[in-house]
Formats: sequence, structure tokens, C-alpha cells
Amino acid sequence: MTDTNSKSPSLLITATVLGGLGVLLTYVKAGPERFWINWIFWFVLVFTVGIGSLFIVALQHLVSARWSIPIRRVPERLATLLLPVTPVALIGLAAVPVLFPGARPEAIHNKILAGKAFWLSLPFFSVRTVLILCLSLMALAILVRGSMRQDKSRDPQFSVRAKRFAPLFMVLFAFIVTLVAFDWIAGMVPEWYSDIFGVYLFVGSFLSALASTTLAVIYLKSQSRLTDVRRDHLYSLGTFTFAFTVFWSYIAFAQYMLMWYANLPDEVNWYRDRLHGGWHVVTVSLAIAHFIIPFFALSTRDAKSNPKRLLKVGLAMLGAHMLDMYWLIFPVLGIGPVFSWPEVSFALMFLGGCFLWIRKALTWGEDMPIGDPFLREGLEFHL
Repeated sequence: MTDTNSKSPSLLITATVLGGLGVLLTYVKAGPERFWINWIFWFVLVFTVGIGSLFIVALQHLVSARWSIPIRRVPERLATLLLPVTPVALIGLAAVPVLFPGARPEAIHNKILAGKAFWLSLPFFSVRTVLILCLSLMALAILVRGSMRQDKSRDPQFSVRAKRFAPLFMVLFAFIVTLVAFDWIAGMVPEWYSDIFGVYLFVGSFLSALASTTLAVIYLKSQSRLTDVRRDHLYSLGTFTFAFTVFWSYIAFAQYMLMWYANLPDEVNWYRDRLHGGWHVVTVSLAIAHFIIPFFALSTRDAKSNPKRLLKVGLAMLGAHMLDMYWLIFPVLGIGPVFSWPEVSFALMFLGGCFLWIRKALTWGEDMPIGDPFLREGLEFHL
């Protein structure tokens, strides 16, 4: 082990602890609203990467893909982020009375909110949150724990069971992501509504999981692991990233265009808050980072299989997903873009904790699902 690798856990632990101290100070010095908005931001961010990674795993089983089998263990490990993010979500329920207008007593005087009173109430909000967490962990146990057990048992029946469960998971996934989108993000502006907001969050989740998978695969190859993964496998990851970058842009523009055309006050006010003042710069930056840069960076065939290019695009896509969640969540504070020591503290604590978790998760099971009966076909995949 190199000196750099041996020092990494200590640096991550130090960053996490220092960030945690800053997080505690945030509640006292910056106030509960600033504290909880950061808490929700990081919950949604980590959860979307975790559930998006589980979606990649289930998608492979659903379509009986062979090319992705050699790299399937990577998103399986990334999906375990759903474990540490579960208590984060449960703690985050304390934010509902602070940041969610529909859960406050005075909501009864608002005609729109009064009609949604039961749905927006804290008890039912909590029930839905517990439900989606339980469904996510159940799917994680079936798809990921079962796959890792197959490394030792070599039982081909797991592949059959996973293929049968995959269609059900897709239904559950749509339910989970839609609830997270409407409850934890749109719920802070309950007068606003979008039919495709769940789709918008789905695409962001999938792209962030693809970017994380790509970065982890390239990292493992640099550590002389996953040596049998070839450029053809990387090309497929790059192609998916390119395609869904375009899809994200289409959904984002379609949502904006329809609301701009209808020009209804309850809809356009949401965009007004994100297109004026300092948020205008964030909106333009989001379009550049989430579409223009990855689109042109991956527009050629060679770029989609170039590890260095994919590394840069993967980092850019994760940064764009963070910016996207920031753009969706932070405007509810009504004070313009903010980024100072509270946000740095949360970033240190959550990023440090996530990297520590992923570092450990990358040692769980074999680097490839060696018990999968179709692994050989995946290793022989070529374009």
C-alpha cells in the first residue's frame, strides 16, 4: 500500500469530523432553516446516487445485458449508500415543520394547501418516507446481497430470481423517485406542480449513478483491478452518459417551455425564483455543466471510450448533479445563492463520510460477480 493510500482514511476521517463540528455550529449560528436546507440537500444528493446505482443493477437484469456483467459489482457497491442515507432521511423529518409550508398549522388558511392538508401533514409525510426507505432497502437486499452471496454459492438460480424481480423493481423505482421528487423537493413549494418532475429527478439520478460507476471502474482499473474490463465496456458507459445527457436536457427544457407557454402564476413563480438575481448565473451554469460540456466532450466515438476523457466527464457530471440539486432546493430560502462555512461544513462531513463508506464498500465481495453464469459472455463482449 502506498503512502497516499494509507493516509487517505485519516484525511477523510479528519474532514468528516471537522465537517461534523461545523454542522453542529451551523444550527446554532446560522439558524435551523440554513441547517435543514443543507441536510435535505445532502440527503437527496446521496439518495439519488444510491437509488440510481440500484436502477443500473436492476436494468441489467431486466434486459439480460451481458456487456455490463463484468462491471455490475461497481454499481452494486455504490447502491449500498442507501444504508447510511437511511438514518439521514429519518433525521431529516425534523425539517418538515421548518421548511415545508404544507405541514404548518397556518396552511389551513391557504386554499391550495388546505386541499392537500392530509397529504402534506407530517404524519403522512413520515409514513411515505419510511415506506420508500423500506422498499429501497428490500430491493438492495434482493439484488445486491443476493449477488454477493452468489460469488460463493455459484447458484445460477439467483440470476433467474433477479430477472423476475427486476420488472417489479422498476415499478417500485418509479414510485420511490417520484415520492422523493414531490415530497422532499417540490414539497417545499407545495403550490407548484409539474407532471414530469419525477422524470426529471430520475434522469438526474441515473446520470449521477452512471458517472459514479464510470469513475469507480476507472479507479479500480488504475489499481490493477478489473483488468479484464476493456475499452468496449467503457464505450458503453460513455454512450449511456451521452444519451441521457441529451434526455436530461430535453426533460428540463420541456418542463420550462410548457410552463412558460401556459404562464400560470402558480407555475411560473417557481421558475421566476430561479431565473432572477444571483440564481440566473446558477441556471446558466447548470445548462453549461449538465448539457453543453458533456455533450461536446462525448460527441465523438473515441471520446466515449477514452478513460481520461470519461474521468473528466464523470467528475463534471457529478458536479453538475450537485449544482442541479442546489438549484432545485436552495432557492426556497429566498435569499439568493449562498455558499459559505455552513455549506463547506456539510460538504466535508457528507463527502468525507461517503468516500469512507465507498472505500470500504469497494472491498465487499469480488470485484466481478464471479458466480454469474453469463460472466464469460460479458468478458468477451466487443463492439
